[in-house]
Amino acid sequence: MLRWVAMWCAVASLRAFQRPSHAAQVPLAAPNDHGDPLANWRLDEPPNVNSTDHLVFETVNSLLQHWPNTRMRTGHNIVPGMVPSGTLLYHGTWNQEIPAVPGWTALDPEHSIHFCRYTEGGDGCWHLTLITTQPLKVLYFDGSSAAKTFGTMDAQDLVAWGEIRPEWAFDELQRIKDLCTWGKEYGIDGFVRMEMAFEIMLCSFTSGVSVVSFLNIAEPRHDTICRPQCMFEIMNAGSWHNRYPGETRIRLDVSSLVSFYDTDLVPSLVSARFGQERWDHRLQNISKEDTTRVTARLRETLTRTVHHASSGIDWMALIRVIVDRYSERLEFTQYLINSTDNADPKSLIDHANKTQTQLRTMLRPYMLSSLALPSLSKSIVEETGTAALNWARPVFKLCATTHIHGLQDSVITDSESLLLNAVRETTREICRVVTSMWSSGVLAGLDEHLGGGDSELDIEITRALMTKWKQDLDGLMQWLDWNAWVKCRPACGPEEMCYLTTWPVGFPRPGPPPNLPVPPGRQPQPPKMEPADDWERPQPRCVGRIEPYSGM
Repeated sequence: MLRWVAMWCAVASLRAFQRPSHAAQVPLAAPNDHGDPLANWRLDEPPNVNSTDHLVFETVNSLLQHWPNTRMRTGHNIVPGMVPSGTLLYHGTWNQEIPAVPGWTALDPEHSIHFCRYTEGGDGCWHLTLITTQPLKVLYFDGSSAAKTFGTMDAQDLVAWGEIRPEWAFDELQRIKDLCTWGKEYGIDGFVRMEMAFEIMLCSFTSGVSVVSFLNIAEPRHDTICRPQCMFEIMNAGSWHNRYPGETRIRLDVSSLVSFYDTDLVPSLVSARFGQERWDHRLQNISKEDTTRVTARLRETLTRTVHHASSGIDWMALIRVIVDRYSERLEFTQYLINSTDNADPKSLIDHANKTQTQLRTMLRPYMLSSLALPSLSKSIVEETGTAALNWARPVFKLCATTHIHGLQDSVITDSESLLLNAVRETTREICRVVTSMWSSGVLAGLDEHLGGGDSELDIEITRALMTKWKQDLDGLMQWLDWNAWVKCRPACGPEEMCYLTTWPVGFPRPGPPPNLPVPPGRQPQPPKMEPADDWERPQPRCVGRIEPYSGM
């Protein structure tokens, strides 16, 4: 009887658990438990196709990390932050004058040196090093927000000008001037962005900073000598901040985050994103009403008093706990399933047992001693494939709610409500899929702790189950799209670096640059290069660390 139920569930639920197509909109179920505390914990209810909770979760998880913001370059978050006292900032220029107007500073000297220009009548360049003498109030735009390419500056445009102006992508002087003018009301000292590495658009070179040194350093006079090595070293410096915790010299206040994935704040982008892959998400179709709401929310967060600042919940730590808990385990479980030889019965049974062990391990903290299989009566057999797994719903609920227990009563800001929903719905979907996979394995006789392992497994049942498991897990990991899983396979050698196509190398120009100010007697030399095959959807690859930097 056990095998009959397992076979029926494995086959019948292939469709029952199938994730809805992006072409079909599915409404969220109304919360109505009809007296059943588990009524809202169905194992066959995936997220609404318009849900962005998982996108909020992963973009927050990726803040100030170079790798994910290079891969998904169009930013969707604006986050207030602070640069601590004692932080070094760097600025490359062509003369020995402290800028009297807003300008750009790098957090790594490899980045700023690239913008040095030789002095008239000699070699070398002027390199200014500053140190912060007090905490600087900054605003961070995520994504590759300093890259002059398609969509990367949308959020800045909306803040500075109230509309998106792609034709102004290269008008950086006007951009920094208008951003600093806008931010003056809120005491903002600068704006954090990212391209090859992280930078701060500093509104004043004399307020909150002092000069450490202003040196005329030796640099090759001709770009043809310096460009390949300089470009690589900037990207190498950026790669130091690839993964969590990312750029640690910026301290963000995520409880004041403003997200364009907030569907309550920015509903006009829901239909604009519908059916699109995440790579293609832009802000260009935002309505004027939503733009007004975003700027009002920014004003609210930037003027909030300390007394009403936030709940004190460490949202970044909470999100990292969930990523750390599931990231490697889901990846390893996927490896076990994908490395199975379905034609070899021994490999099939071995990998099925190992997969079941991984699933059980993820759920072990949520399995009560009272948990038991239902009686395998005819009524159970006649239930639908998903209903036959209803006995596992208590595990699903505990798994999905433990990390957020009681937090609803603590949140203060709208941003915290958004973060709570992101954590809740992301965790819910992970737990839903893992619980359904594990409980299907139990019914197939794979779990020796719950009635399995006492008889020989049926090959066809196991093969059907592995097919379903692969479908469920691949769908979950595609939906989550965690950047932790984007890596070079196999790992790069000691003379290589794992790399994603990074602006400006391998990118087409979005349009002709305006007349930018340049040193006397020098003309701007925009990079001329063929677009990389993957510039729209960067894929990890190993590139050489030494000339000729093969693969870049």
